Amino acid sequence: MAIISRKTRRKAAPYLMVLPALLLLGVFVYGVGSGIIQGFGIMPFLDRTEFTLEYYEQALTRADLLGSIMFSLYFSFTSAILATVGGVALSALMTRARTGRLTRLFGIQVPITTMHAVVALAVICLFSGAGLFPRVLHVLGAAPDATSFPSVVGAPSGWGIIAVYLWKEIPFIAFMTITIMMNISSTLGEAARTLGAGSARAFFSVTLPLCRGAILRAFLVVFAFAFGSYEIPFLLEPTVPKALPVLAYIEFQDPDIINRCYAMALNGIMAGICTVLCVVYYVVLQRDGKRKRGRR
Repeated sequence: MAIISRKTRRKAAPYLMVLPALLLLGVFVYGVGSGIIQGFGIMPFLDRTEFTLEYYEQALTRADLLGSIMFSLYFSFTSAILATVGGVALSALMTRARTGRLTRLFGIQVPITTMHAVVALAVICLFSGAGLFPRVLHVLGAAPDATSFPSVVGAPSGWGIIAVYLWKEIPFIAFMTITIMMNISSTLGEAARTLGAGSARAFFSVTLPLCRGAILRAFLVVFAFAFGSYEIPFLLEPTVPKALPVLAYIEFQDPDIINRCYAMALNGIMAGICTVLCVVYYVVLQRDGKRKRGRR
């Protein structure tokens, strides 16, 4: 048996290390591709190979589709915007206070690693009609009874869904921005303060603009995740309207396997809307940045 030389092993090591990532990428691409073709009625394992737009036509003419899209956009944009503001503020506070590893652990890492379903359960226990917070308000005399507090479950405003996402996404935004913000604050921000700029002006004029790229990417990730996620809306949303991912999930659970094509058409609409909005938002911000640089 030939012995592989050390030089050959060194050359092959990077390719071997990337194999797991390539395998996961292959599974992801296969899943996405399979979903796309099923949305057009193609299911080779059932001998259905004819391309059709029938399922997209049914999905687009669905009576409750527009309401579902608007509700999904509402809580996705609201969650992403509030999480971005809160995450940048948290990152700025940690940068200014020069927090240690323990503070970052409980302020960022623990909330990020907590499952959304666990957070949803905690929110239900705290803020539902018979939850802890309404009962405390009733005992303190701030509410006539426990059921007078707006329940987190089934609220038309979707504030329970937004609250769950904020618990996870504010630390995520901070995680995405805190490293670059600390580096900028310790170099260019300190130089700006040395030249006479106050802390607030140094932050808004130097640190924040240079963090724009990281903040934008984090915002898009949060928005896309909130728009495409089904489990939290499924647990906390009102009966009507239902979020678009929940509609797709319900149709996918239909016992008739042919109905999966209809579910995948709904998923295709959802993915298309999210992609278009992300591209438009990114292009607008890029043009705005070029315009500002041109003025300088």
